[in-house]
Amino acid sequence: MQSTLAMPTAAEFLPLLPEMALVGAAFALLMLDLFLSEKQRVITHALAIASLVLVGVLVIAGVGGQGTVLSGMFVRDNMADVLKVGVCFISAISLVYAWPYLRERGLYKGEVPVLVMFAVAGMMLLTSAGSLVMVYLGLEMLALCSYALVAIDRDNPLASEAAMKYFVLGALASGMLLYGMSLVYGATGSIDLATISANAPMAAQPAMLLTGVAFMVAGIAFKFGAAPFHMWLPDVYHGAPTPITLFIGSAPKLAAFAMAMRLLEVGAAPLGDYWHPMLAGLAALSLVIGNLIALVQANLKRMLAYSTVSHVGFLFLGLAGGGAQGYAAAMFYALSYALMAAASFGAIVVLSRRGFEAENIDDFKGLNARDPWTAGLVLCVMASLAGVPPFLGFWAKMAVLRAALEGGMLWLAIVGVVCAVIGAFYYLRVIKVMYFDEPSGEPIGPRDDRLLQVVFGVNALGLLAFGLFWNPLMAWCQRAFA
Repeated sequence: MQSTLAMPTAAEFLPLLPEMALVGAAFALLMLDLFLSEKQRVITHALAIASLVLVGVLVIAGVGGQGTVLSGMFVRDNMADVLKVGVCFISAISLVYAWPYLRERGLYKGEVPVLVMFAVAGMMLLTSAGSLVMVYLGLEMLALCSYALVAIDRDNPLASEAAMKYFVLGALASGMLLYGMSLVYGATGSIDLATISANAPMAAQPAMLLTGVAFMVAGIAFKFGAAPFHMWLPDVYHGAPTPITLFIGSAPKLAAFAMAMRLLEVGAAPLGDYWHPMLAGLAALSLVIGNLIALVQANLKRMLAYSTVSHVGFLFLGLAGGGAQGYAAAMFYALSYALMAAASFGAIVVLSRRGFEAENIDDFKGLNARDPWTAGLVLCVMASLAGVPPFLGFWAKMAVLRAALEGGMLWLAIVGVVCAVIGAFYYLRVIKVMYFDEPSGEPIGPRDDRLLQVVFGVNALGLLAFGLFWNPLMAWCQRAFA
């Protein structure tokens, strides 16, 4: 008797509800944009922000429930839910920053919020990946949208060059990842991550499997921007319009963390003795290179780009430490860094004007004399990035250093502490310039945009508030790995 393939019922797709709502909203906005004039584009933008917030609320409320769908390809669990909430809300914040900046410069296109929404959909699929196919699908969806966003200012040679570098090096990273995945598939005979983990100890060709894992680690490092795979990061951060840099420098770090967890901890868990030292080496290299090169930067966006490399090093401390505590610490760091990155690039957006980008450290000279409130907010951001107590960045650094110690990596924790001290210097330089240097050039007044001022204020002060009450956020991350 011939067996028939049973079609899945609608109820089986319920865990996918937030993703389907987001993609449906993105297509609806794409259609709506066709019928709106240039002046009415604020409607599309506002609806995109509302859609991202709504999807975040759906995930928090647990709508659709947790579970596994599409034959194990899509997994919705606690870790996925925590990261999805972070991705949705930080992406919504980045769109708020983007509106006045892009409008002032005539760069705003109706596709911008839609591309951000599709990028968020890619990140959400990546966080819930249960197979190698879903990892790659989510990654490419995110990457292709990011390339288009970086190239949005196509008449600017710097932005065009950044987009080309991003595309070429991103394709190289995807190729390395795909090659690694194909070797892992060849060695274990499965693309399902749970099955790969079960088959790994019995692999007929362990050398092929280890080579595949090494290539996957290199692909993950590329996407994170860890040294020595960081060559795309400074140029892209510098060349892209600041709100776009804000977006690609914050939310995708959460997706990259999810990719690392799915591929390494879920898929290659039995090979932990091999990939933990690889991550430790990448962490040490990122910390040293990122901090030392950041010291000599005069451009704030390039400084923040190299500091991102060092922050990725700190995040890898938690991953290299391993165990539930280490992974929870790394997730806490990823969420903290995403908030800090949004605020740091947000400061540049708030202070910039048409014809004045506010992207050099010298542009912040005497800011306290001109606008004490904004100077105070930028102080909060820089202090948090430097890891000054009681700001959020301090607790994030403490969590990953503790994870490295508990993982038996004392040498790595010492490297982390030394590099944290070095890193504090270039952040404090920005504070010194704001408070102790004489103002130069045209005076920078506060922006007229009330919403932007409020969002930046909440973003910057949130780093202090979360620093004072960091326990609930940490407990939330720990529950994801309980």
